[in-house]
Amino acid sequence: MLLYLSEYLSQFHSGFNVFQYLTLRAIFGVLTALTISFMVGPAMIRKLSFHQIGQQIRDDGPESHFSKAGTPTMGGALILVAIVIATLLWADLGNRYIWVVLLVTLTFGAIGWVDDYRKLVYGNSKGLSARVKYGWQSLAALATGLYLFYSAQSPAETELIVPFFKDIAVPLGGWYLLLVYFVVVGSSNAVNLTDGLDGLAILPTVLIAGALAIFAYATGHLYIAKYLSIPYIREVGEVAVFCGSMVGAGLGFLWFNAYPAQVFMGDVGALALGAALGVVAVLVRQELVFFLMAGVFVMETVSVILQVASFKLTGRRIFRMAPLHHHFELKGWPEPRVIVRFWIITLILVLSGLATLKIR
Repeated sequence: MLLYLSEYLSQFHSGFNVFQYLTLRAIFGVLTALTISFMVGPAMIRKLSFHQIGQQIRDDGPESHFSKAGTPTMGGALILVAIVIATLLWADLGNRYIWVVLLVTLTFGAIGWVDDYRKLVYGNSKGLSARVKYGWQSLAALATGLYLFYSAQSPAETELIVPFFKDIAVPLGGWYLLLVYFVVVGSSNAVNLTDGLDGLAILPTVLIAGALAIFAYATGHLYIAKYLSIPYIREVGEVAVFCGSMVGAGLGFLWFNAYPAQVFMGDVGALALGAALGVVAVLVRQELVFFLMAGVFVMETVSVILQVASFKLTGRRIFRMAPLHHHFELKGWPEPRVIVRFWIITLILVLSGLATLKIR
């Protein structure tokens, strides 16, 4: 939106041309989303508290979590508001990739909102049934995959890029749809499973979004992509503005979500952020690197799968409790220790993912 305004004003003063620079607009996206979060956050928390929209705590969870009952939830709406406004202000709205990431984020956010709302309205209800929730997620992911597949303008947009090898790109054909489905839906639910401690999910989301912004910028820049031996995808660099907005909104939310949390994001935030990360990874053709950077989300998800499978097959549990962060809590780790150590692991993994840009 402001890009168009700057283009018009540049007729009268050349200084407005500075807003044509993608890096500057990405930075302004970070700052705008962060400012919106700081401004809207306190009022939203008060409103959620007033309407008694509070977190429900599992009876079988760690005892230290019982004190969290009643903490305002559905704060993820704050993140989505900040991301959408910042992106609409600073991104090129004529870019199709911007609308893809916005629509995916808002669609998964809507699914999460309905799930949260049903839990709050019906007390101890589980919210949406697993079948309904995964059904809508699957529909959204497959629709996204179909659009990207049939609107692809170059073979690179539907190839699987293998990190560390500059000459290996696997044509996926129709399997591309399956890849999009698993990356988007899997990432969405992985972030949701990880969002069980104060700030545990949001900072890894911020770190990964920042790294994906770098990948988006490099992939959308002809000369940088050629230099780094990564596929060049025209116009995908604009997604860096969206990623920057995610970084700003996430940091703003962390201000209120840090231990001890004043607000939780709920499914409305977790499902949306996970899907957003997944679809950006697909757009920049870095699904395998994303799998590495999102290692904390992956191990949280795997811990749940292993726990359920082990209990059904043998009647015994592998972990004291799943997801994995609860296992460490029940081993006696204080909540802040679990959170910070998972943050450190994510930072290491994100830096490792970024290193793949040069190690080829």
